[in-house]
Amino acid sequence: MNEWIIAISIVVSVPAILIIFGLLKACYLQRPIHSCNCYDLISDAGFSPLCEANSSLITQPRKKPDLSALNCRAQLEKRGQDDSSYDVFNVEISGSIHVPDDVRYAVLRISVQDITNGITEAKPVHSRLRQWQMPGSSTFIYKTDLGKISSRNINLSDWTSVAQLRLDWLMFPRKGKRELQIQTLLLSRQDDRQLGCAECIVHYENTEFGYLDLQENLRRAKTLTVALAFAVSAVDGKLFNAEVKVIKDWATDNIDVEHSSHKSRQNLEKALSKTIAFFRNGNTLDIHKICTEIVQITSVGHRYDILELCLRVAGAKGRVTSEELILLKKLADWLKIDTDRFRNMMEKILPVCMHEVKDVELTIGVTSDMSREKARQQLNKEYAKWSSRVTNSDMETQAQADQMLELIAETRTKCIGLDISN
Repeated sequence: MNEWIIAISIVVSVPAILIIFGLLKACYLQRPIHSCNCYDLISDAGFSPLCEANSSLITQPRKKPDLSALNCRAQLEKRGQDDSSYDVFNVEISGSIHVPDDVRYAVLRISVQDITNGITEAKPVHSRLRQWQMPGSSTFIYKTDLGKISSRNINLSDWTSVAQLRLDWLMFPRKGKRELQIQTLLLSRQDDRQLGCAECIVHYENTEFGYLDLQENLRRAKTLTVALAFAVSAVDGKLFNAEVKVIKDWATDNIDVEHSSHKSRQNLEKALSKTIAFFRNGNTLDIHKICTEIVQITSVGHRYDILELCLRVAGAKGRVTSEELILLKKLADWLKIDTDRFRNMMEKILPVCMHEVKDVELTIGVTSDMSREKARQQLNKEYAKWSSRVTNSDMETQAQADQMLELIAETRTKCIGLDISN
């Protein structure tokens, strides 16, 4: 069954029918849901660290450079102090450079590519900053002016630092152990004629998701989002057409299908139909497991978007059942959504008038473990907020405020028995 998961996780142009229904099969059968695989192809054997223990850079043993040619090397070093410190690749050159008579000025250009899977499958390292991007691309390219050439034959017997490439500028293709090729070029400023070229290999362990990982994670997260949305729709034992339409519309706009072709759209429709049948037959998913993976592979911003879709699905039929409210609270918790932010989203998307059962924890923020004083403070805060909306020009906002004030008064009486003025 793992091949279903692999197809979901790493294949770019996979038919949508495998994406969604393959996910359901994997979850329903309680098989592990894996995030993107990270390559681990580089052995540390034969390499000695340049830095202290726990360094993330491993490089080849130092050897005497050939001073008759241009050489380069890169070492991981720290710059700055305390909270303002940062890591750099300190690029150094040594050796000889012959400069033609008609060249007066030179520039330095440095590029980095990931050759972990071999030079034939090399991937560019990207720059987070536009300043260090190739024109029309996010590929990293460092370029600086070296000024006027003072000698036709330049001899560097010692290693000379020419650039410090901050690691927070760079985005690697993948997380994990990476083999990087750093190329240093000396060029004529006038016509980009090559004066010298040197390359070195660096082995670096990237602790963050790479840009290819993020692309795959995003596709994976969209698939998991559809699963969560259907789970919300089905939690009360029914899939209403209005709820299904919200999910279908979102999937059509967000799930990657090959060039949005007619055939791909048909495949997506078939996958959604199978998903609907899956839930209508009473099947369920391990929602907590899905949320755990989503947290691992997405940013908090994406998780807010996922939860918003689930809220809109729950409200599509015009009312929200107690089962849906319970599940939505669990989703907010499992997706690690800020409680206040979740309540604000509920107020806007699922106002209290839609709730079949009034949940004071969800709507007012009063919990069963609050002290009497904490509950009083929370109720006063909510009262101040909603009383200011009673005169709002929007009639729906006015009605919502009236309902909330009534609920606040009821809760105050039950919980602490105090007048609103206290």
